[in-house]
Amino acid sequence: MRLKHLFMMLVAIIATTSCIDNMHPKENKKKAEEVTETATDFKFWTWMTADASRTDESYTTEFKKYSDNGIDAVLINTNADADLLGRLTPLAVNEGLEVHAWMFTMNRPGDSIAMQHPEWYVVNRNGESSFETRPYVDYYQFLCPTRKESREHVLGLIDKMSKVEGVTSFHLDYIRFPDVFLPIGLLPKYDLVQDEELAEYDFCYCDACIAKFEEEHHKNPLESHNTAIDMEWKQFRLNQIKAVVDDAYKIVHENGKLLTGAVFPYPEMADHMVRQRWDKWNIDVVLPMIYNNFYNEEIDWIGFATRQGVKDLEGSDTELHTGIYVPEMSPEQLKEAINQAKDNGAKGAAFFDGNALTDEQLAVIKSFKSE
Repeated sequence: MRLKHLFMMLVAIIATTSCIDNMHPKENKKKAEEVTETATDFKFWTWMTADASRTDESYTTEFKKYSDNGIDAVLINTNADADLLGRLTPLAVNEGLEVHAWMFTMNRPGDSIAMQHPEWYVVNRNGESSFETRPYVDYYQFLCPTRKESREHVLGLIDKMSKVEGVTSFHLDYIRFPDVFLPIGLLPKYDLVQDEELAEYDFCYCDACIAKFEEEHHKNPLESHNTAIDMEWKQFRLNQIKAVVDDAYKIVHENGKLLTGAVFPYPEMADHMVRQRWDKWNIDVVLPMIYNNFYNEEIDWIGFATRQGVKDLEGSDTELHTGIYVPEMSPEQLKEAINQAKDNGAKGAAFFDGNALTDEQLAVIKSFKSE
């Protein structure tokens, strides 16, 4: 057993020193293991949003703060600006961080190209397009995953962002439909009661979706007695999102990168709330956003949702790293949250977001690296 342990340690050391950018697509499965596992570490990530007006010096200071306190990877949102991502990536890498290209995927608020094509946007059961009538918040402008032109636009952005030198993965966010059901803790904010699937939050009923569904199933969902229990219609929409993810997987792997994604807490919940069944996807790493306070849950719910997601991924090559919402968390609660994720099978923990991390919380994260 000792010889076997030494051999596995040697393999891990070789893996972590390999050059990712020069690897071929056929090596991507091995690469996923190299990037997301080390012999001793539970991986820590943080999401962050970039601002082109900031100086390189300010970013170097931020990246160093993360690295010095145990953060291993940054998920950087540049609003699909590949040049900005290319500018920031070497700064982060120089501080010992992995860089992941985080992008709003199906939700494309203010996308200058998409805005020229109103027909690209999802349509609710009332016939209202998110191009003009946006559910919940003004930045909800979701594109249809079924329509050829909107799909190609999104996949083109994924291709561009995943070609940035030094980036480890392309990170999908909002890879779903608008919320059919909001997290229960957010309902009072919008003065809503959601005891059933309401027409204004039920997407997508655009011409492209209806035509493709009719071709496959020989019926129109708008004529359904109850769309909420029409399993073919529900599965159709799950499949449309899966198709975008699977195409993205091929693209980023051809570019020598991994595919990661921010998803809802566990597959059955994601299916119910946003038409997102992520345990069926071709994806290297999922970061479920297990934001317990959004659901009026205690800290131990992080462990429950982590365990459920890990169980649902059994038999796949996909890793799960738990997403934790740090605002309003005390250092003691953050420590408990990390332990809940770690003890229930997560390979790491991601924090939303970097700007919200306090010095006390960073000290907690750092302490795990010395255990």
